[in-house]
Amino acid sequence: MGIFKKLGWYFREEKGRYLWGLLFLVLVAVVNLIPPRAIGVLVDLMAKHKLNGSTLLLWLGLLVLAGVGQYVFRFGWRTAIWGGAAKLEKTLRSRLFKHFMDMDAIFYQKHRTGDLMAHATNDLNAIQNVAGAGILTLFDSIITGGTTIVAMAIFVDWRLTLAALIPMPLLTVMARKLGTSLHTAFAKSQAAFSRLNDKTQESISGIKVIKTFGQEKEDTADFNRLVDKTITINTKVNRLDALFDPITSLIMGLTYVIALVYGGVLVENKSITIGQLISFIAYVSALVWPMFAIGRLFNILERGNASYDRVNELLQTKSARYLPDTPVETAAHGNLSYQVRSFSYPEADVEALHDIDFTLPEGQTLGVVGRVGAGKTTLFKLLLREFDQYKGHITLGGVDIRDYQEDALLHAIGYVPQDNFLFSTTVANNIRFADFGADQVSVERAAVDSAVHDDILQFPDQYETLVGEKGVSLSGGQKQRLAIARALLTKPELLILDDALSAVDAKTETAILDALKTTRENKTTIIAAHRLSSVMHANEIVVLENGRIIERGTHDELLNQNGWYAEMWAKQELEAQLGGGANG
Repeated sequence: MGIFKKLGWYFREEKGRYLWGLLFLVLVAVVNLIPPRAIGVLVDLMAKHKLNGSTLLLWLGLLVLAGVGQYVFRFGWRTAIWGGAAKLEKTLRSRLFKHFMDMDAIFYQKHRTGDLMAHATNDLNAIQNVAGAGILTLFDSIITGGTTIVAMAIFVDWRLTLAALIPMPLLTVMARKLGTSLHTAFAKSQAAFSRLNDKTQESISGIKVIKTFGQEKEDTADFNRLVDKTITINTKVNRLDALFDPITSLIMGLTYVIALVYGGVLVENKSITIGQLISFIAYVSALVWPMFAIGRLFNILERGNASYDRVNELLQTKSARYLPDTPVETAAHGNLSYQVRSFSYPEADVEALHDIDFTLPEGQTLGVVGRVGAGKTTLFKLLLREFDQYKGHITLGGVDIRDYQEDALLHAIGYVPQDNFLFSTTVANNIRFADFGADQVSVERAAVDSAVHDDILQFPDQYETLVGEKGVSLSGGQKQRLAIARALLTKPELLILDDALSAVDAKTETAILDALKTTRENKTTIIAAHRLSSVMHANEIVVLENGRIIERGTHDELLNQNGWYAEMWAKQELEAQLGGGANG
């Protein structure tokens, strides 16, 4: 029953709704007492040859009213209780989704996508069942069982009632014995579902890679092993759960035996009539649902309890982001100053950045180059506040970026990574994702500036063409240019291109860079690239190696230093002359 205590905050909020539901359950239980009583009375009247037409019509009319009452009252409790369960699910879904939106990169490093999906689907459904089927089963079994037992004692015989209830304490013993085992088993079952869900999501997302390397059989075998393990765990759950019904049937069988044997004795002694015994048997039949409901109830409660603990553990996770007492809400702009003494990723022993010190005046362009793994993307992750745990300061307009209200900072930044995510909607909606109020003219202007407009006009439905999941119908260069258009649409104070031109050819790259010079004349831009032609016109270029700045200066100054930059420039120039280069 601990899950009801855990959900007490919600039941207090919705107490009016649930009180109405309980009232309707009571009325249903009271109305259900009428048919057995009517049957017993009619049997006795027939046995005494006293049943006439008017009496029969009276009791039949009462039965009809009882049927109508059941319909109305059942509708009432369903609306109240199931409505409350649906509202709880909506509340928890919204809360969990908002929590996902508020979490930082560290959170998503610890939790895999499939696991989070399992929490947001299977676990929330189990919790919803507690507020719906759980509440119904608990109170319906108590109310129906209680009113039925009272009717048995009042309308038939209290001695027969007590005798019939002798096997009932066995249910309590059974529930206590199986309850703890079920909770542990359900927790393992939900965790197994998360692992299976995660495997499914990962395999589907990586299906192209799996097929390219011919690993279909191996991945299928791995999936089947996980399925077998999940089935083994669920088999134990089902085995424990299956114990309830046979034991309950046995207890109800004993109750019927006692009722028939002892009831027969009471009829023989003239203590009760044959009609009363029939009514009593009917009342015992009405007790079948409350007794079986106890087994169902423990299933619902233990599954919901395990799921609530899993979801609550996620909700209790705190973001590692720094939260200022009085955040700056003014839109971020101005000079960018980067003074980071050191930064290491969580649980990593090696520093990812060390002694990074530069200032980028507003309106200028900075180029960032270096080998793969040099720290270019890490540099941007700190600026985007994916990680706040670093030694030093990053300021924008003289304000530490950690002191900005998050939207005030991030809305001022347009970030285009090398690997872009496109939504399974139209080309136009993908471009206007950051500003759904943007008109078509603005969308097309951004597409022109990112040199993707002509490509779009060749699509079947042009700007209304669906790009497919993750932009599956587009080439790598088209994806990158759409992402650039999406960033340009908002006219950000700071634009970051993180190797965002790697999939376009040299001609297209030149067109995009020329457009940026015009449209972002007074805006700040950072371009990280492996192809040095992307940054050659930057006001300053920094060369990273192992998280440190090893060279800095303009294009000409770096060539004169005869270091890594000059060596890489010469190599790329030779490749270009020999016909090398990227294809868009």
